Amino acid sequence: MSTFSIDVDNASYSNVRRMIGYGEVDKNAVRIEEMINYFKYNYPQPKSNGPFSINTELDQAPWNPNHKLLKIGLKGKNIPMNNLPPSNIVFLIDTSGSMEEENKLPLLRSSLKILLDQLRPIDKVAIVVYAGSAGVVLSPTSVAEKGKIIKALDQLQAGGSTAGGAGIELAYKLAQENFIKAGNNRVVLATDGDFNVGVSSKGDLESLIEEKRKSGVFLTCLGYGMGNYKDNRMETLADKGNGNYAYIDNLQEANKFLGREFAGNIYTIAKDVKIQIEFNPKYVKSYRLIGYENRKLRNEDFENDKIDAGELGSGHTVTALYEIIPADIHSGFSPKQSKLKYSATSTTQKFGDELGTIKFRYKKPRGSKSSEIVETIKHSDTPNISTDFKFASAVAWFGLVLRDSKLIKKKSLTDIESLAKQNTGKDTEGYRAEFVDMVHKYEGFHK
Repeated sequence: MSTFSIDVDNASYSNVRRMIGYGEVDKNAVRIEEMINYFKYNYPQPKSNGPFSINTELDQAPWNPNHKLLKIGLKGKNIPMNNLPPSNIVFLIDTSGSMEEENKLPLLRSSLKILLDQLRPIDKVAIVVYAGSAGVVLSPTSVAEKGKIIKALDQLQAGGSTAGGAGIELAYKLAQENFIKAGNNRVVLATDGDFNVGVSSKGDLESLIEEKRKSGVFLTCLGYGMGNYKDNRMETLADKGNGNYAYIDNLQEANKFLGREFAGNIYTIAKDVKIQIEFNPKYVKSYRLIGYENRKLRNEDFENDKIDAGELGSGHTVTALYEIIPADIHSGFSPKQSKLKYSATSTTQKFGDELGTIKFRYKKPRGSKSSEIVETIKHSDTPNISTDFKFASAVAWFGLVLRDSKLIKKKSLTDIESLAKQNTGKDTEGYRAEFVDMVHKYEGFHK
């Protein structure tokens, strides 16, 4: 049995892309689930009233062909823009001295203007800055007064040291004072990740954010720039704060996260989404979840509504992959089995062609009690494997090579590139073609 929390962040992908541009990748910065989830997959809309559809596919694992690869894909319900609830957004902007560089504050201004273009007159925006001391630059203002908001953004200057804790306190206070009961209440934290004054110890900051989560205000973290950039801390803050996190390394990335995918990243339709899968030992000798290392949950956490998990936004897709060693395969990667005296598997029961059972739990955005959905997965391979499945497996494969995984035999970058290239599909925005180029570029360094 395996239990984990979904994760819709994809910051690791843009960070890896930047590192490949510089010719050197830190394997600890590679989070495979964020690389897979950088891409949108063509899953159908949910049929019933549920907030998401569930999609599974099963085929060979390209890096260990005698193993299987199971894909689980979720697709959030698309809520049309005109039906989205009103927003109360507080931008919390780091204006410390380290933010002066071109790829930080200037890029941050341009990105927040992209976000403003998506908002409507019924939405409200406030701006809080922090550097040395925290202050309100713009009190909550209707987006109908867009000129006033842009003027406040354009006047931001970088200077001073970083008082992150005080800024977070002030931003949440403002969001709570202007709370819209059935609305979208959110703090958007934009920083280069260097909290070094005030509440700076990791534990203090995390518990502050966890405390604020109870107020019903969600959190989005936007990371800018390099150098002192604390990638893992930003990811943790977003996870603890019922939120998501992106690494904005250029204007295209700002356009993707805050423009095209705005609704999915800013409007939550289901929170604390957990997945639990029980494999049938008749078909499965052992399994591993690829990526999601810091999103794994204890099996008993699945039904515990107090345990925090990931959020799903309007129209969002989330994909997870399991590598499976079939019961009848002898594999050098099988974990050593300990001989148990009392473990009798339910061999007498007939579960037909079931590979396993998946359960999902989620809460409504303002709910505190979770609902459950149960689906079974067939053991037989999916008859027509989608290009989405093959492309996602190419991305996972590349991530496994970047992380120098000891659990894969085949590590050919040429094979990864051709698998991705043959499965770019429609790719109207060119993100998949960019991935193929990225593998090619990395291959150039490693010849």
